[in-house]
Amino acid sequence: LNLLPTRYDGNLLGGALLGAGMAVSGACPGTVLAQLGVGVKSGRYALCGALLAGVVWSWVVKRRTRTNHTPPPSGSGHDFKGETTGTTTTVYGALGVSRGTVLVGLEAALVLAVAAAVRFTDASAAAARGIPPYFAGLAIVAAQLVSMVLRGGSLLGASTPFEELGGWVWGTKRKYAGVLFSAGVVGGAWAVSQAVPALRPVTEMAVSPARAALGGFLVVFGSRMAGGCTSGHGISGMSLMSISSLVTVAATFGAGGLVGLLMS
Repeated sequence: LNLLPTRYDGNLLGGALLGAGMAVSGACPGTVLAQLGVGVKSGRYALCGALLAGVVWSWVVKRRTRTNHTPPPSGSGHDFKGETTGTTTTVYGALGVSRGTVLVGLEAALVLAVAAAVRFTDASAAAARGIPPYFAGLAIVAAQLVSMVLRGGSLLGASTPFEELGGWVWGTKRKYAGVLFSAGVVGGAWAVSQAVPALRPVTEMAVSPARAALGGFLVVFGSRMAGGCTSGHGISGMSLMSISSLVTVAATFGAGGLVGLLMS
């Protein structure tokens, strides 16, 4: 983007928009799809904003491609913008230590985060439904494994489908992988909600239609600017210990926390 004096400007700005959108709408690109599947009303409005963002971002990509004659790095869902050939792209590479050393540190930080969540948050709603909070994390890991096995090593990313759909509007070459993934998320969420009565009824969030749509726009536009979302960067990229993913996630949570405080 060349808007900030760092090659991670897209990660910083995009991550901040993503975090702000999450605070405003209570959703991210992936949870918008799950909300649609289980019938959360605010999720429908967030989806509208997300689809609009996909159209706008696809126009930006097309315009940049036409101007620069080279496509900007986007569209993979986990392309980790900010990392260029010849630069150190991983945390362990930048620190000059082994991958195992950083992995141990990351796992320790995650354990502390889980402990803090248990200590300072209320999990009674999940407990009342008989669903351990960690089950969702294990399910996401399983989805990541299936994606890697069946899609030739492709990692999870939930914001790419919106760019793919937006590209259809502008007549670019149609892509379907991300769209099919999104359809699977919506269908899977619906099927589980129907098969497990404990997951019904859905608890509605106090989010107005305008606020949900604005948040949906921000989360997708920010995600594509950063080259990935809470799935592409937060799960796939962080597992690879990518610097750009670390920057994006930090910007996301920082901006999300700030916007949340301002709204409270």
